[in-house]
Amino acid sequence: MKQTLEPVRSDASFFGHPRGLATLFFTEMWERFSYYGMRALLILFMTASVAKGGLGFPVVKAGALYGFYTAMVYLLSLPGGWVADRIFGQRRAVLYGGILIVAGQFSLMSPGVEGFYAGLGLLILGTGLLKPNVSTMVGQLYAQGDRRRDSGFSIFYMGINLGGLLAPLACGWVGERIGWRLGFGLAGVGMIAGLIQYSLGGKYLGSAGLHPAPPASPEAGRRLKRNAGLGAVAGVLILGAIGLLAATGQIEITAQRISAALGIVLILVSLAIFAWLLLGPGWSIIERERSGAILVLFVASSVFWAAYEQGGSSLNLFAERSTRHVVLGFDFPPSWFQFVPSLFVMILAPVFAWLWIALGKRNPSIPSKFAWGLVFSAIAFALLVPPARATLAGALVSPWWLTGTYFLQTVGEMCLSPVGLSAMTKLAPARVAGMMMGLWFVSISIGDYLAGTAASLYESMPLPMLFGVAVAISLGAAAVLALLIKPTVKLMSGVK
Repeated sequence: MKQTLEPVRSDASFFGHPRGLATLFFTEMWERFSYYGMRALLILFMTASVAKGGLGFPVVKAGALYGFYTAMVYLLSLPGGWVADRIFGQRRAVLYGGILIVAGQFSLMSPGVEGFYAGLGLLILGTGLLKPNVSTMVGQLYAQGDRRRDSGFSIFYMGINLGGLLAPLACGWVGERIGWRLGFGLAGVGMIAGLIQYSLGGKYLGSAGLHPAPPASPEAGRRLKRNAGLGAVAGVLILGAIGLLAATGQIEITAQRISAALGIVLILVSLAIFAWLLLGPGWSIIERERSGAILVLFVASSVFWAAYEQGGSSLNLFAERSTRHVVLGFDFPPSWFQFVPSLFVMILAPVFAWLWIALGKRNPSIPSKFAWGLVFSAIAFALLVPPARATLAGALVSPWWLTGTYFLQTVGEMCLSPVGLSAMTKLAPARVAGMMMGLWFVSISIGDYLAGTAASLYESMPLPMLFGVAVAISLGAAAVLALLIKPTVKLMSGVK
């Protein structure tokens, strides 16, 4: 029997939402368990001495690698969405991505730096396939105009953060107290659980993500697959050539140089995509206007994540080196601070899911919510400036400073992140829905890149100045966005 979306969209068996939302909820939960479990350990593992089982990298190199990895994870969401749109369909792209993630986590367990770099590469590829496409399928569970959509994304966001809550507690404890590589292995086991659940729950998704967008003609479809294959082969050959040149000493590759090159790539990719959307042929006036609105939200999102994602980089180092790790006499691993934002999301997500519906016609516009997200991001880092001054004299500060910062960041996150996911499913042209979700993750990629850059400055810039810069940039972006709210809403062409 042919699968359709109509029965799925009319279903309300999962807290008033389609049952397929539960399948995607738990798939994302386990993928985020894998990601955040690994991320909680990453910069600590790289900077730990070899005698303590780490890699012994200097902070400058570790920060650059952290920024490169986390940025690439989201940057590859762009081709991951395109591949799903045109070749695999979202359903298979999520499956293939999960398999690559499992392979990457287990590669991190192997001894030697070669296994570490191979694991990072597999994780980048796998997350790039899985992350945008599972979110795209959530949007497909709802018909246009369904008022449950924003609420559904908030519930889905709880799945993300349930994984983020459990991962540092489990993987952080195992990694820091038993062995770093065992922590990575536990993250891989989580992804295996996610794949099993995803396969068993696929029957509740109907036709969501089952097929790629149909090509204009059979010849166009064959040409598309041929060009995609040639592009993949060319990419492998280019990487192989670079590796060969580096191995023979003809070029020198360092983490800092790779990171700098990535920054240029992120700018060029973003400019090229928006130039295509705004100036390229084949788009309707409404699609161009909505792409203009996406551009405004894209920039705001990049600034927000540049501050927020320091939780895994500079704030993780601040937790390890400058914060007391004892509460009520219990000594806990520094990586446990990484579960605090997810705990706050679990508390606040249902509140915001209810709030957006309860406000009805008074519900703030999407760009208004983004502006408030940036304001709370600025306040969060402003809270850290006083304790950062205290650490200049070598003092260890109370863990409640970081806890308060993460609470304020989470309030901002709830105003921006699930709203942004939902907005992309509303504003994106249907024929490039997966790729446009990938574009949303490119904004996070830029934020992650800047967060890694901040971590590389951790030892060379006074902490009050480092955190103060985050305050100034977030406030400045919020002010500019406030001025653009009305024209941005107009560009959204009726999307609320």
